[in-house]
Amino acid sequence: MLKDFSKLETFLIVVRERGFSKASAKLGVSQPAVTQQIKYLEKYLDTKLIERKKSGIKLTGTGEELYKIAVELESSVYAAENKILKIINKDITFNLGASFTIGNYIVPGDCMLGIKENIGNDINLTIEVTKVIVDKIKGRSIDLGLIEAPIYDEELVYRNWLDDELVLFSNSPLPRVVNVEDLYNFDWVCREPGSHTRKVIQEKFESLNINCKDFNTISEVNSSTALLNTVIRSKQNLERPVVSIISKYAISQEVATKSLYQTRINGIKMERTFYIAYSRTNKNNPYVTSATDYLLSGKC
Repeated sequence: MLKDFSKLETFLIVVRERGFSKASAKLGVSQPAVTQQIKYLEKYLDTKLIERKKSGIKLTGTGEELYKIAVELESSVYAAENKILKIINKDITFNLGASFTIGNYIVPGDCMLGIKENIGNDINLTIEVTKVIVDKIKGRSIDLGLIEAPIYDEELVYRNWLDDELVLFSNSPLPRVVNVEDLYNFDWVCREPGSHTRKVIQEKFESLNINCKDFNTISEVNSSTALLNTVIRSKQNLERPVVSIISKYAISQEVATKSLYQTRINGIKMERTFYIAYSRTNKNNPYVTSATDYLLSGKC
């Protein structure tokens, strides 16, 4: 008898991520470990469940049937976890840490409320740079962290969470796409050296032999909020716009109301992944599990 849900959970994530590699990153375990769990299921059921294709994976007929059953079991497991949390009924404050972009623009509002409802307790949110969040997780003062880049450590588990894209923006109208040579005709507000956002931008630019030092930089700031406010309050200039690069999530409302304008750079796509991080000692903590499950459900 299949006594635990973990192998079926792995199967579900492989199907949803359409591959073993992405499932591995999502689960925070090695790819061979994912493959081993799927092989266990196939041996247990004495049938092939997943066929690997160049374009990804394809479920067999039996795999399709198992997927439907696993989805039903998943719902039951989540419901049971919530009941267990009510039985535990500890009066705690759940400590959530987030890097600046996530803490200021993604987590507040419905996301935070959803986590709170799932764990049945209050949440204290700490917004800091990734390194500080990681140190606080290791020091047990933060239960769960949401960060822009993993700082790999054997004490921690990392789970792929949310895909992000960095976009060029201004308070002046911009064309739908700008060319590399246009970048030298803007006035720039930049993140401080050492920030993860700046690192991503620098790596992309260097691959195309673009040197940021040749830009006309009018200011350097130490947070996404300061960057956003600096651009918003700059004088509009259609001839030489003040621009910067920021997460698409940070300016989604302003772009919708046309108080800010975003564009993309021809030939450059600045994508990154946000991560969930927690201590390995908290792997079976029901509050951490419940919060993580909610975050991975795509409701934030």
